[in-house]
Amino acid sequence: MKRQVLLFVSFLSLGPVFGQVSYSIPEEMTRGSLVGSIAQDLGLEIKRLISGKAKIYSRNSDQYIELNRERGVLLIKERIDREALCTEKALCALDFQILLENPMEFYTVTVQIIDINDNAPTFEKHEMHFKISESAATGAKFDLERAVDLDVGINDLQKYELKPTDNFGLKLHSNPDGHKNVEMVLLKPLDREKQEQISLVLTAVDGGEPQMSGTMQILITVLDVNDNAPVFTQKTYKATVTENSPKGTVVATVTASDADQGSNSKITYSITNTLDNVRKMFYVNEENGQVSLIETIDFEKSKRFQINLRANDDGGLTDSCKLIVDVLDVNDNKPEINIMSKSTVISEDANLNTVVTMINVEDLDSGDSGVVKCLQENTIYYKIITNNFYTLVTDSDLDRERASEYNITVTCSDEGVPSLSSSVTLTLQISDVNDNAPVFERSSYEAYIVENNTPGLSIFTVKATDADWNQNARVSYILEDSSVNGVPVSSYVSVSADSGVIHAVRSFDYEQIKDFHFRVKAQDGGSPPLSSNVTVKIMIQDQNDNPPQVLYPVQTGGSLVAEMVPRSADVGYLVTKVVAVDVDSGQNAWLSYKLQKATDRALFEVGLQNGEIRTIRQVTDKDAVKQRLTVIVEDNGQPSRSATVVVNVAVADSFPEVLSEFTELTHDKEYNDNLTFYLVLALAVVSFLFITCLVVIISVKIYRWRQSRILYHSNLPVIPYYPPRYSDTLGTGTLPHVYNYEVCRTTDSRKSDCKFGRAGSQNVLIMDPSSTGTMQRIQSEKSILDEPDSPLEVSYECGFNFMSQCLFK
Repeated sequence: MKRQVLLFVSFLSLGPVFGQVSYSIPEEMTRGSLVGSIAQDLGLEIKRLISGKAKIYSRNSDQYIELNRERGVLLIKERIDREALCTEKALCALDFQILLENPMEFYTVTVQIIDINDNAPTFEKHEMHFKISESAATGAKFDLERAVDLDVGINDLQKYELKPTDNFGLKLHSNPDGHKNVEMVLLKPLDREKQEQISLVLTAVDGGEPQMSGTMQILITVLDVNDNAPVFTQKTYKATVTENSPKGTVVATVTASDADQGSNSKITYSITNTLDNVRKMFYVNEENGQVSLIETIDFEKSKRFQINLRANDDGGLTDSCKLIVDVLDVNDNKPEINIMSKSTVISEDANLNTVVTMINVEDLDSGDSGVVKCLQENTIYYKIITNNFYTLVTDSDLDRERASEYNITVTCSDEGVPSLSSSVTLTLQISDVNDNAPVFERSSYEAYIVENNTPGLSIFTVKATDADWNQNARVSYILEDSSVNGVPVSSYVSVSADSGVIHAVRSFDYEQIKDFHFRVKAQDGGSPPLSSNVTVKIMIQDQNDNPPQVLYPVQTGGSLVAEMVPRSADVGYLVTKVVAVDVDSGQNAWLSYKLQKATDRALFEVGLQNGEIRTIRQVTDKDAVKQRLTVIVEDNGQPSRSATVVVNVAVADSFPEVLSEFTELTHDKEYNDNLTFYLVLALAVVSFLFITCLVVIISVKIYRWRQSRILYHSNLPVIPYYPPRYSDTLGTGTLPHVYNYEVCRTTDSRKSDCKFGRAGSQNVLIMDPSSTGTMQRIQSEKSILDEPDSPLEVSYECGFNFMSQCLFK
């Protein structure tokens, strides 16, 4: 036994596994003979065949082959006769499918039937009679009946032999269909007076092993002269006939003529085919050559017929031709729907492409009449993979809560005219699982919270529902891990697991963060749990918690900065512009400018929106050189916040005039050098004293701590002791206080005065008149422009914080 195995995988990775196995066996094997080990060849285990309830599905092959699940083999069920199974086919095969369930799979099996030489060539007739004129010319041909061998290949008919060969020989003609026509050829002239009756034996021999043969006797009667044989008008006739045509339908008419006269010109027509189906289907009128139907033709059984015809005259001469009849198909077959395997219950969490049913659809018609398309009503949930075998699979998620049962009607129609169709209805039950994830009421959430909120404040609530029931519908809320500006989102908000309420963990500052995103997950209590998430956006709303900040003019505290206005300035002259910003947003950042104080209110005004300082009248000689303006900048928040800025204006036409008026610094260089020396010396002394005091204080603290430890161990009451004039401090720097010294000097006496000022802990911005850079910020409560006529005062404020800084004012 020869066996060939071929496996392949389905083009649907998620669908059923398709595989194909091919076997070759000889015909006439006894019942129970082994065809092949199907389990081994498909790579399946025996227990899979048993658990999957493996079975054979076939429309006509199950009577010959059976499956033994326990052994995993295919066996011969009934003796196979290739000639009975495949009457007109050179290749004969049985096609069937192996079906398995849970999961549903099917495999295609092809068993090729190999021919053996079990049929000898046969002639339909045992004898043939010829009447041949003694005047027949040498080379005259006489058509003989062809033998039939039902075997194929080398076992088929191979040659003919004619004995004896005194007067006649054989000539073979090959046809396109592979068969051979045999003719008897006159080799020597006949002489009726010598031999009136001649007997020949025609033997047909096949090529099988052992070789088999069949014989037919040929009886020849030698007649007087008949020198013209019948001649057909065509050697090959062609005709068409529609299947299901009624009996008696004329297919074609063949015509032959004979040049003789009298009885020698009378022609008789006959069919010489040896195949029974031709003689059963067609009849030829012996007198007029009309070929007609005697049975109904079925295209699905035979698509073409070759009819061999002979014309005989009464003198024994013959001619032959053939008639090719093509059968035209009509749409007379509905598609046949066969349920190969099906599931009645499927879980609603079944994966996509889960096989529900396997069906086989066939239409025996050809052309458009054999093209079949199948449709089903539930297109939302199912799709059909088209081929000879249709697999009904799920192509989307099932939902038992929406539909617990489906009635699936599959309708298959061909494309013939008129179209024929057939349908089948399948019932499918859906079993329940936890297949519904929680669903949020909104696809995304946005919430607002005012900055400077109290930690723990409830912001808002997210809500999700679950279409399942009981434990599967219990929803818990979880804050997903993420970060905001590199900080975990859990340090900003928290979510209540049961209620979905979102709380603020910290107090928000709009100026630091304006909004942020995070995700909240809703998870049900099913097994396994299902979840969904939603994006939440928190937007911080601004409060008016920042006052305006003046950018220009820069407030240096004690630097000599003034805007010059020429005395020739006209009305509306732009003196300067106050520039301020507010880090708040919206109306909290809308700024307005007002003139709060001025040396001469009738001379200047401030633009309400732009902060521009302009003159409102003509400048006169009577106007003071030094003008001091205080501008207040307010935002539009509720409550409003403000900031003030002092603008010094010098009314003069030249810069020297301003210098002489404001500074009058005419001291010689030697005096300035002496003053600098004394200031540095004073700074060194104060620094030494400060460090000494610091060491003493630290020593006293250590002493007191040691005393307290002694008292603690002696169980005596502790009475704190503070040295006279000592006070503890809560400073945050290395030195707890900033000491201010103010040195005043007049232009007349050139004498200096130094007084000890109060401690200061705040700083302001100061600009040195001789430079354009920004200097240290210190506190100043006085200005040299408070009294326009007072002599210029120069003060020094010195602060200590590890290193001393002296700022000139």
